[in-house]
Amino acid sequence: MDFLKSAVASAISKGPPFPYTFGDRVTLDQSIWTLYNGTRKEDGSHCSIFTFDITTGRSRLPLARNAVRKMRTLRHPGVLKVLDTIESDTYIYIATERATPLDWSARRKNLSTEKLKWGLNTVAGTLSFINDEAFSVHGNVRLTSVYTSRSGEWRLGGFDILSSMKEDDAIIFSMGSVTPDSGKYVPPEVAKSGWDTIKRHPLSAVDSYGFALLAFEVFNGCLINSDAVGQTKNIPPAMHQSYRRLLNQNPKARLSVSHFREQGRRNGGFFDTPLIKLSEGIESLGLKSDGEREEFLSELDGVANGFPEEYFSAKVLPELLKSVEFGGGGPKVFASVMKIGARLSDEEYNSKLTPVIVRLFANPDRAIRVCLLDHLPDMIEHLPQKIVNDKIFPQMVTGFSDVAPVVREQTVKAVLTIISKLSDRTVNGELLKHLAKTSNDEQPGIRTNTTICLGKIARSLGVNTRQKVLIAAFCRSLRDPFVHARNAALLALAATSDLFTEDDCANRVLPALCPSLIDKEKLVREQASKTFDIYLLRIRKHASTLPDSALPPSAPTAVNGAMPRIGTPQTDTGWAGWAISSFTNKMATASGDMQAKPPDAKGEARASSVPAPSNTAKPAAASTVSQLHRQAVTGAPAPVLTRTTTDQFFSDAQDEDDEIDLAWGDTGDDSFFNAPLQSEAAIETQPLVAVSEFNDGGEPDFEGWLKAQAEAKTKPPLPKGLSKSSGLTNGRQNAIRSTTTGHVGSGLGAKKLAKTTNAASKTTVPKVIDTKPKEPSGDDDWGDAWD
Repeated sequence: MDFLKSAVASAISKGPPFPYTFGDRVTLDQSIWTLYNGTRKEDGSHCSIFTFDITTGRSRLPLARNAVRKMRTLRHPGVLKVLDTIESDTYIYIATERATPLDWSARRKNLSTEKLKWGLNTVAGTLSFINDEAFSVHGNVRLTSVYTSRSGEWRLGGFDILSSMKEDDAIIFSMGSVTPDSGKYVPPEVAKSGWDTIKRHPLSAVDSYGFALLAFEVFNGCLINSDAVGQTKNIPPAMHQSYRRLLNQNPKARLSVSHFREQGRRNGGFFDTPLIKLSEGIESLGLKSDGEREEFLSELDGVANGFPEEYFSAKVLPELLKSVEFGGGGPKVFASVMKIGARLSDEEYNSKLTPVIVRLFANPDRAIRVCLLDHLPDMIEHLPQKIVNDKIFPQMVTGFSDVAPVVREQTVKAVLTIISKLSDRTVNGELLKHLAKTSNDEQPGIRTNTTICLGKIARSLGVNTRQKVLIAAFCRSLRDPFVHARNAALLALAATSDLFTEDDCANRVLPALCPSLIDKEKLVREQASKTFDIYLLRIRKHASTLPDSALPPSAPTAVNGAMPRIGTPQTDTGWAGWAISSFTNKMATASGDMQAKPPDAKGEARASSVPAPSNTAKPAAASTVSQLHRQAVTGAPAPVLTRTTTDQFFSDAQDEDDEIDLAWGDTGDDSFFNAPLQSEAAIETQPLVAVSEFNDGGEPDFEGWLKAQAEAKTKPPLPKGLSKSSGLTNGRQNAIRSTTTGHVGSGLGAKKLAKTTNAASKTTVPKVIDTKPKEPSGDDDWGDAWD
């Protein structure tokens, strides 16, 4: 039974649940409260918790309850903000915004004079409100009653005896002397006649005296004693006169806090400082005109180092962001935001700035977009990769196709900053698609910057993407009419030379560089020469590692046990060494036994160099020595043209280029690369001709050739009467061949010519003219210069 009673009593004594968690205890002097750092259970936000133990401080319980009531009802920016209060039979809890006792900083003397003036101006404004607007007396103004918020602003607390003079039973009259160390801070008239005397004097007299003691403590960094009252040590000289009037022994002549503040706010007064002006102007930033806003921002940049960093992050920054996003602050305000953001930690940056930046990228205002892109290097280190890749980049790509050239150009430049935060899929996919568009932009500067951008992000691209995109893009820029675009392509190729294979360097890059060597601009020619040397050095280095030949080694084959008689050393370096070597190779590779002509073959055996006897009699003048010489050299029918290694090269190159993204075009756009080497249609329509194997039948017989020429000259003449006609006929036929190009015209001369031909054909054997197109041969006219 006793156990149940104790359990019920314990449950009742606990009271209602407190939605805050206690943290470390904070030292607090001259107070009836105990201070703790705390956090809110719901969202983990920071707070401070003032506790009062009723069991041990029951005599001061009315002071604690008065403080709770006044803090909940008195609302002012300079008063500690109350979040929640709970009272039970054993304790009183007051949860407020996170606050730090001012005496911590004052004792360390780490506050500048400007910051101290700024803080005193805030406290003076709060006391003016309490005295003039609330018609109340604080009665406990001292260093330990002032706190600093997370924004660095001073907050007034210590409302234990705060009383309204409209109340007849105000607590200040009965319990004013119960506060800790009250004797040190009460004015002379109260120390002499008690607290009831304040009814006969000005309402602000008590708080004016306490405010003067507070000013002395903050400027000297220590609590005041009775001997220091009235001294002006470390107090700014401009404040001395007003400070002495606050300590006037006569309460009726004592300067009120509101008048003290007005004197300081005058032009050139001790409260006329940039910090105070800006702290008051920041709250009305959204209501300022464009001129006033620009003036305010210029002053803000000038005193940025004097402001407390906490004030910038907690007070100034939110107001600036509101002005940018909703108040029309524009790029100038955002520039100030970036300066403040540089001082924030990553946690604060992500909680305060990142959400606003994401929303601003979705803003269609071009001025905001350009400002964001300009300051992207300042913010990229604080932005998480997922936010950049998933939320910022999808909004950023709209700038690639914007109608304003400045937006497109700034977007291209911003790629270099954002590339480290993008995924490989985004870089090799969507980003390159948009860069392909800007590489064809109508603005030459944008095309140039796109080339520079590709050169700098080349190492961030995939290996396969480099081969497909970079060479195609750079080679196309080499043909750009803008000189700096061509120069940028050369610089990019030089910087990325190690990213391409040796085959690409030799087959694709070097041929594309050659036209730049004779560019009209000296700037391009000089850079082209440097870039060409880089690639040529790499090709030479690679070529030195290759074997001498890719063919398997083969020893020369003897014919019937003996080496061929006609041959040229393989080391021949003369101008015709390649032709003779080829001829010798064919002779050396011949195999098999020599065979005599079959018995049924007509005619005598002859050397291949001797022309075959003609069945049709022709005059000796019809053939020249040059023609006979050509017939001797090209007596064998020309082989049928087959697909060469050159054709195969261009076919392979075309297959490889087909793999390149269609957006980047083709490196072979010039007509030089598209021109066919030979009419493929003509080659395909030609009938297949059996390739006759070269058979000399022996070595060239020059003596036999001379004998054949002599026999052609000593042939018996034709019967009289036929010689002239035959000669005329043959001459007319030769004229027909030389003066026509495929068919006979329809004019009068053509008719006469046709009659003459018909007449001649009655007396001579008709000769069939082969109309089939002559098969091309690379060696038909190689000796014309020797005729």
